[in-house]
Parts: sequence; C-alpha cells; structure tokens
Amino acid sequence: MKSLANEFFATMASGAEAHQAASDGKFELIVNGIKDERDLGRQVALVEEAMAQKVDAIVIAPADSKALVPVLKRAMDAGIVVVNIDNRLDADVLAEEEAVIPFVGPDNRAGARRVGEALVATLAAGDQVAILEGITTSFNGQQRKLGFEEALQAGGIEIVASQSAEWETSKADAIVRALLISHPELDAIVACNDSMALGALAAVRNAGQEGKIKIVGFDNITAVREAIRAGEILATADQHGDQLAVYGIDVAMEILAGKTAGADRETPVDLITALELTAETNGE
Repeated sequence: MKSLANEFFATMASGAEAHQAASDGKFELIVNGIKDERDLGRQVALVEEAMAQKVDAIVIAPADSKALVPVLKRAMDAGIVVVNIDNRLDADVLAEEEAVIPFVGPDNRAGARRVGEALVATLAAGDQVAILEGITTSFNGQQRKLGFEEALQAGGIEIVASQSAEWETSKADAIVRALLISHPELDAIVACNDSMALGALAAVRNAGQEGKIKIVGFDNITAVREAIRAGEILATADQHGDQLAVYGIDVAMEILAGKTAGADRETPVDLITALELTAETNGE
C-alpha cells in the first residue's frame, strides 16, 4: 500500500485482514506499506522483498503510476501474479515494459465529477475555486483533478489556482493559508483526497473563514465524515477503501486458480454528503 499514515490505507489494511481471517485458510496475507506517499524507493524495496519471499501474488496500490512498473514486471517474470488497485499504473510504461497488469478500482474521474457537481450546486457562476492536487505523477490524482475541473467548468466556476499538496495534510494547510492571502475572494477549495481537505479545513479555521469557504474531498475517511456532519466540509467520495484490497485479493485468487486471465474490474465509488450520512444513520 501507499502511506500507512493515511487513514484510508489503514482502513484498506483492516479490510484485507478481516477478509483473510474469514477465508478459512485459503490464503496467507502479508500487509506492508510505506511511511509517506513519496517514499517510492521503499515501495520498490517492498516488492523486491515479496519476490524474495516467493509470494504467489502481489496486490499493490502504487505510490507512483510509472516508477513501480519495472519492478512489478520483474515480479511477473518471476512467476508472481500482480494486481493493481487504487492508483492505475501508466499505460505507456506498461506497454514499454510489455507488462499486462489488471487494474481493480473505481473510476476516479467520475467520482470526482460527482463531488464537483455537488459543490457547483451550491455556488454561482463566476465564483472562485482552488484545487489541491495529489502527487502529479499519480494517475488517480490526475483523474480526480480532471473530474473536478469538468464539473467546475460546466458550472461556470473560475479555477484561480491549482497546486499539488502531495496528498498531505500539513502541505495542504500551508498552501491554503497562502491562497487565502493571495485570493481573498476564494469561495471554495477542492481537495483530491480527504487528508488534504483536512489541511484546507485547518487553514480556513485559522483564518476564521469557517462556513464562508466550502471544502470538498475524496476518500470518505472518518474525520471528514464528522466534518461533513458538522457542516465544515460539504462532500467527499467513498471508494470503499475497506473493500478495495479485498477486490484485488479476490481477482488475484481467481487468476491463481485459473478462473480468469485477469481483466480490469471497475469497483464502486459513491458521493457522500450530509444527506447521505443522515440516511445512513437512519438506516435508509
């Protein structure tokens, strides 16, 4: 996995562990992750360690869509099944390496577009919005940015800034503090993951702008759900992190059993607002 400091990936690990516990010993599970999303060298090393352990399959949420492809091709050449989850590997680099790796995950662009449309419904044409991007070489970050941009542009919203906070709360906080000074008329902030949405919220609180600047995110982590309930964050997207590794494991098991050659598989992504959370609480 990517950063274990991110609640999304901790939730992913817990879901995988629960799935293994309920599997009646059908597979053994080794859970690994890196300290932060930029530690590409360590994630490469984790793949190499898995190869040395002679695992049967690797299910990976790559920190970078390009940098992990060569080591994953080496794993495949060693007879290991590889399944890509969460962040899609780069198609051009896969082609260069002559590697075919199935992607199991959501349509990030469509999910971000739905969140963006929920935000646009609360804004007026000409309102100003800033985007907090993820790591720029990550496919899921690129797709989320595109989905947000599509929704904002369709609504006539002005995008006044777009900067990478590399998925991190502290960087998002610092960037938004500066944006609030350089763009005092800012109406909303779009964050490509929930960790950055929380950083934006911290900066908005520091500036005394709670309730004035709308914030949306992506991932549906606990702290953001609570902020949505409190009216501090407008919306996020739920890509069902607790099941994302489970989907990947199941595909890996099917490949190992010879039931499938390993085609891409799209998984759910849902809009989360206060309305959805209220319905969830009421059991609707």
